Amino acid sequence: MSRGHGRGPRIGRFLEHGDLRFVLLALIGETPAHGYELIRALEERTGGAYRPSPGAVYPTLALLEDEGYVRATEAAAGRKAYEITDEGRQALARQQGSVDAIFARLDTVGADDAGRHKVRRAMENVKTALKLRLSRGSDQAQAEQIAAILDEAASRIENL
Repeated sequence: MSRGHGRGPRIGRFLEHGDLRFVLLALIGETPAHGYELIRALEERTGGAYRPSPGAVYPTLALLEDEGYVRATEAAAGRKAYEITDEGRQALARQQGSVDAIFARLDTVGADDAGRHKVRRAMENVKTALKLRLSRGSDQAQAEQIAAILDEAASRIENL
């Protein structure tokens, strides 16, 4: 089972076989979109916990197009945007209960993981700030100040 670029839980925990097909169809039903917009929409909906890979999304879009559920249109910058067809709306309507349940699970993941996502983002910010600061060089006093700040932060986190 695939992981979203090494972050978050495995897809199998949230989406069963074939679920991505109707999730994408529902998102396209809300507004025409290209593949990367759909990837970002799912990542945002799950608070960063799940980001489908292009290797999962684009073949699924091709399948939906082959089934006549979506059609590709030219969008800005030469990208294909997909829009839902009448046949796609009918198929989506037949699966609406399942789609609603899938989105409810995804929304729950997003709410549950929001705090962890913020912590991971903050950790990356600290890492970037340290790399930038250390790349400019530092003297002994600055190095000791940085270490003291990090030690204090670690202590405060441990004592929460």
